Amino acid sequence: MSAVAQVAPAVTIPEIGQPFGGGFFSGITRDPETGKRYLNITAGAEHELVGAWGKYGEKIEGADSFTDSRANTEAMAAAGSELAQKVLALDIGGFTDWAIPARDVQELQYRHLKPTTEENWQCGRSGDNPNSEPVGLLYTDESPTQTSVEAFQEGGPEAFQDRAYWSSSQRSANFAFSMHFDDGDQRYSCKDGELRVRPVRSELIQ
Repeated sequence: MSAVAQVAPAVTIPEIGQPFGGGFFSGITRDPETGKRYLNITAGAEHELVGAWGKYGEKIEGADSFTDSRANTEAMAAAGSELAQKVLALDIGGFTDWAIPARDVQELQYRHLKPTTEENWQCGRSGDNPNSEPVGLLYTDESPTQTSVEAFQEGGPEAFQDRAYWSSSQRSANFAFSMHFDDGDQRYSCKDGELRVRPVRSELIQ
């Protein structure tokens, strides 16, 4: 065993939906550039916010990552997004590194914490997630199923609403990626539209 292996702390991966790090564990992503793996934590329902992503017609530099929620959100906030600024100001459970979820981080929220029993949307790239662990495949009618975590099932105290939620991943000057949490439809929406946000934070897996 190497010296590095001897000093590296063992990481216990939580169960999906388990309270962890100020919220609830919602899955693992891998940075496509560095290969580093991250635990993603979803905030409780009481911390949801509503607002516009930003200005329609304004391209924001640094808000294009599909995995780095924090970098996207910081770029949005620097460009004047009030929604991003509110998320960055959150202090939940003593943690202050919250962000609007990047596209592939948001997909894990739906895949693992789907509130409804509705059939899944099967158009475009809904479900395709090359940066998750395991890699996400295109949704089928029945996959993913409603979450087994009761608190996140429809009507539960932590459940996502049957509405569209923003990701922090920009599509263009006019649009950003969003997701409908009734049926998993991943699309993009006009930046000046008001959608919900369920904040996230991440921790590096050593």
